[in-house]
Amino acid sequence: MLARDAEVRFQALDAFLIEHQGLWKPRPFTHRQLPWETQHPDLAQWLRQRSLADAEASHNQPHDLLAPAPFPQLAAQARQLSAVDKLPTQPLPTARHRLSVDVPGRKWDQIEAFGAALHFKQVPTHWLDWCAGKGHLGRRLLQADQTLTCLEYDPALIAAGQALSDHHRLAVTHRLQDVMADVAISPEHTPVALHACGDLHVRLLQLASKAGCKQLALAPCCYNRIDAQTYLPLSNAGRASRLQLSIDDLGLPLSETVTAGKRVRLQRDTSMARRLGFDQLQRELRGVDEYLPTPSLAASWLDKPFADYCQELANLKGLSTGDQDWAALEAHGWRRLAQVRNLELVRGLFRRPLEMWLVLDRALFLGENGYRVQVGTFCEPALTPRNLMVLAERD
Repeated sequence: MLARDAEVRFQALDAFLIEHQGLWKPRPFTHRQLPWETQHPDLAQWLRQRSLADAEASHNQPHDLLAPAPFPQLAAQARQLSAVDKLPTQPLPTARHRLSVDVPGRKWDQIEAFGAALHFKQVPTHWLDWCAGKGHLGRRLLQADQTLTCLEYDPALIAAGQALSDHHRLAVTHRLQDVMADVAISPEHTPVALHACGDLHVRLLQLASKAGCKQLALAPCCYNRIDAQTYLPLSNAGRASRLQLSIDDLGLPLSETVTAGKRVRLQRDTSMARRLGFDQLQRELRGVDEYLPTPSLAASWLDKPFADYCQELANLKGLSTGDQDWAALEAHGWRRLAQVRNLELVRGLFRRPLEMWLVLDRALFLGENGYRVQVGTFCEPALTPRNLMVLAERD
């Protein structure tokens, strides 16, 4: 998608998200009854009677679910508005011997795909690997007669990255840098960022455009990792929108999971079911039919008997549990988890439209700052759901 198409698509997405925000903003996990259920009782009842396994099977492809209206209509509209082409690719030069050692396979494949989609009219002379970690991306892109600087905040990653660059006899500068502070960027830099989070990649766009970088590329991630309580749009069209996005809203695109193994999924489900069992208990104890936020808990909490789990969590919230039918509460948590995960399929229809809105806000900002911008995918979602890429060049 080129810049001239981006604003038209952005406005269509904006209207879609605003019109249906009553469907995707309320979270089934925190609401026992969702506001939209009275408007669409057939859909709500149909989803609530499905199993947890049914929900799991539909999670990654909610658009294909044969659910009552208005689900199919919304699915078709969401799919149309989210459609984007895969960016053209060309094979990267062969990687240096053993360069992929120390890189997890999935991460290496993401780097390969990202690099293959990097097409600039002008061959980069100085790569700037933003939030580089150990610098795996930058080292893969680096060719003869090019320079690479890796910016990273974690001293341990800097040391490990420098050791790898030295091992491969590459002249790479690994620099300790808080990218949210003053950063020296110059026009000859070509910044690249693969899955830099929230404020970190927004900072890159702002600084690179201000510095006059001729080209840059990024694949955004973790839109909810921001310091502000609500999203501050970057582009003129974004700032003109009536759509207000909380940190919770910004987490919606990240709710898709395609890489978790069976053990991780079981741990996630057990944690959610226990929290939902406790949610029922705290509503009864307080006599208040409202969700009560609870702190993040270490995985070791799942090893406790359910009664101990609830009693200790209640103590943290200043509640006394008394005698309870713990088995019934735990079973209630699992039943409600099945309902929650199925009701979330409605929100799932809006994951990609919201992500496209956010990415196009970034693309439009770059266009306003003199860049010719392309937006597309650089890999299949099975490799990473965060597969949208922004390529920007100044003429």
